[in-house]
Amino acid sequence: MFIVYSIINTIIFTIYSLFFIKKYQLESYKIKSYLKTLLKNPFSFGDKNDLVFTKRIKRLIFIVFLASFLYFFLIFFFIKNIYIFIPLALILVFYPIFLVVPFVLALPIENLIKQRFILKAKKKLKAFSGKKIGITGSFGKTSTKNFLYQILKEEFDVCATPKSFNTPMGVCKSVLENLKETDDFFIVEMGARHAGDIKFLADFVGVDFGILTPIGSCHLESFGTIEKIEDTKYELCEATQNWVVFNGKSRSTKKLYDRYKHQKYLVCEKDSYAYAENVLSSEEGSSFTLILDGQKFDSKTKLLGMANIDNIVTASAMAYLLGESVYSIVKGIEKLEATAHRLELIRGEFVNVIDDSYNSNFEGFKEALKTISQFQGRKVVVSPGMVELGKVQQEQNNLAGRLVGETADLFLIMNETNKAALSSGAKTAGMTDMQIFYANTRKEQQQILKQILRKGDVVLFENDFPDNLR
Repeated sequence: MFIVYSIINTIIFTIYSLFFIKKYQLESYKIKSYLKTLLKNPFSFGDKNDLVFTKRIKRLIFIVFLASFLYFFLIFFFIKNIYIFIPLALILVFYPIFLVVPFVLALPIENLIKQRFILKAKKKLKAFSGKKIGITGSFGKTSTKNFLYQILKEEFDVCATPKSFNTPMGVCKSVLENLKETDDFFIVEMGARHAGDIKFLADFVGVDFGILTPIGSCHLESFGTIEKIEDTKYELCEATQNWVVFNGKSRSTKKLYDRYKHQKYLVCEKDSYAYAENVLSSEEGSSFTLILDGQKFDSKTKLLGMANIDNIVTASAMAYLLGESVYSIVKGIEKLEATAHRLELIRGEFVNVIDDSYNSNFEGFKEALKTISQFQGRKVVVSPGMVELGKVQQEQNNLAGRLVGETADLFLIMNETNKAALSSGAKTAGMTDMQIFYANTRKEQQQILKQILRKGDVVLFENDFPDNLR
């Protein structure tokens, strides 16, 4: 009978474990980060996100099941009296911490699988005869990658890492599933949370050309100082075999441009190798003059915001340097599609939506507010603010709140993390309590929006992040 009891309890607790496994997944399978968020918010399960049942998660659930079964089997086998409630009560209370055991047990298995995939991808990359382009920075990476991909496709066969795939396993997946022998270029987005992350990716891929997008305080909490962020991003420059294009719209990127002593190109600054002038923007899109290597070309795009134009200029400069004709570049610019969740305009019969929910930096927040100001109708901003900014988090969210107060008519603040800083900033700029709303889940968000929205409003979703950070 004790086996039946063991199985029943194991099934119940394995189902219960899914809430915490999701938290572990949201923390990128980092045990230290999992424990940290567990101590802060033990029963906040990330209501905005679903557990993604990847092969890794399925393996982990199996190990959790085995570990739980062993625990309950030993309890029911050795304890036959009233005291059995003591270990049962302990596992009920400490189960989220108990899960660290199967998490640790799974790590060697995952590392072996990871190494196998890396070796397989390395072999394919070694045989690849095309050129490889690495892109890193604090923000604008994904959009620049997507724009370069779309522009180069006018004349070349191109492969690029999809969505925001910028980790070793994401790059491996792209290499093994998408990269073809006949491709001329492979564009790789590279992300980092720790020193050495970019170096690993760059050495793994074997970068021929590099792009450095603007660098800011994203992940300052992980790195500690802006100098460490700069050094980590600079790892791409050190690994690049040919030239590097620097988007000069941040002080840190210009600093690294000056530091780099090999072939390099500065863009997005007046009189630099490539930049835009005569920019005209509206809710219909943008037109501008593209200055490229001293030549002028009239260009237009349906994309919104100056940040997108800078990303277009950066991508155009690299395409031109790689040998694409200006005719194809201008044609490609006109056909560009917005990157999902990054100043993406979604037109509706009732309201227009600007989806900038994958943005997570102050400069991007400012740009999104400039963009929404170009629209007719009431402006409604929905945002939880910005995270992982370390000591400057409260200050930057307070400034962001002020900008919202100066630009928008209504402000819906998501979650608790930056609630005080955002609302304080908005009120400093003149917003009243009647204009500021609060929600902790998407369900609450939807209910509030149904109540406050009117036909013709424009809604900006800025810097969305999981509920488990509240």
